[in-house]
Amino acid sequence: MNPSKKAQRLLARMAAIEGMERGKLCVMTGRPHYNLQAWREGRNEVRYVRQEELADLKEAIRGHELYWKLAQEYADEIVNQTRKEHQQRHPKKKSSPKRK
Repeated sequence: MNPSKKAQRLLARMAAIEGMERGKLCVMTGRPHYNLQAWREGRNEVRYVRQEELADLKEAIRGHELYWKLAQEYADEIVNQTRKEHQQRHPKKKSSPKRK
């Protein structure tokens, strides 16, 4: 199976993402930094993030979210392509009309 042009475009967009970070940023009230929380190996990892790191980290989080969105679209495209090819190789047999 050759990937469709759409699948190839999705892979190219995924490869073009320059930075990724997992997790969710949380504001820590009364403190000059943020909290980055992410699940890793079955537990919640927490990392403190200084204000000056925030913009780069937000961009990396968006990169990770975009990657997974594109990966889902890619999987959907490949599933659709696989189904079409399966139908072409194994067409449904036409049923004969029922007798009364």
